[in-house]
Amino acid sequence: MLLKLSPAFKDYLWGGTRLKTDFGFQTDLDIVAEGWMLSCHKDGENHVENGTYQGKTLSEIIELLGKPCLGTNAEKFDRFPILIKLIDAKKDLSVQVHPDNDYALRVEGEYGKTECWYILDCDEGAELIYGFKEPISSEEFRERIANNTFLDVVNKVKVKKGDLFFIEAGTLHAIGSGILLAEIQQNSNTTYRVYDYGRVGADGKPRELHTEKAIDVTHCAPPARDAAPEGAKIQKDGYTEQLLTTCELFTVKSVNVTEKYESQADKTSFVSLLITDGNGVISCGAESLSVKKGDSLFLTADSGAFSVNGMLELVETRI
Repeated sequence: MLLKLSPAFKDYLWGGTRLKTDFGFQTDLDIVAEGWMLSCHKDGENHVENGTYQGKTLSEIIELLGKPCLGTNAEKFDRFPILIKLIDAKKDLSVQVHPDNDYALRVEGEYGKTECWYILDCDEGAELIYGFKEPISSEEFRERIANNTFLDVVNKVKVKKGDLFFIEAGTLHAIGSGILLAEIQQNSNTTYRVYDYGRVGADGKPRELHTEKAIDVTHCAPPARDAAPEGAKIQKDGYTEQLLTTCELFTVKSVNVTEKYESQADKTSFVSLLITDGNGVISCGAESLSVKKGDSLFLTADSGAFSVNGMLELVETRI
């Protein structure tokens, strides 16, 4: 089954307008910081735009079809496993960290958050925070938060289009201004802010920090992975593909289609296709849909062979 999903939008104060101007999304929000492109999370559900189930939420469809529609790899999860976003950072995001599953389930009642960032575009000189330059102790981290010097020891990285950052739970991080990216993450919305540049929210009050929880969960060390895709670009007939990252939670690759991309949605996993540039047509069985930049497609497990024709770029995610 081939489903086209409508995003859920967020107007966080650091966001910009590129999701409207570059992607053509229609929304009454002046600022669109995030588009939740694949989501069953209570804070922002997707609705289906096509077919028999048009208007229903993705959660409702999964309940109707049953958990097998997610594939056998989903059997180890007790809820929908991932959340995919487009993020437009016009301003710096807060410096933050996410807990792992054990801590988050015990303290927050939901899973932790490991994620990855795929840089779609960025301003010249844009940078982000990715772990620490060198290992420090939790005590030093606490002291540096208190005296406002911890930014002296964080790992700041210049970014470019095509970079891939794997943000394992416990990694201190912050997206910098001028960065547009796709984020694939665990299905969680738990974030602990460490620093927020003294900004205030819509209520005029400083945004909440979560210092003690952040100290509890932060790995005060350099990141374990380089800021690059795990695989090389592989030229195939009609397209080029590249493995971005793989872990026990998700496998993500980029595909640059110049003519035609063919693949399979088998019984092991659903398939998410996020169109990041261009346009074309996707076909699966008797179903065909025109697709363009910003479209999010969901193929249920065991949908069988599918093809994407046109000139476009996409991010494909499976579990």
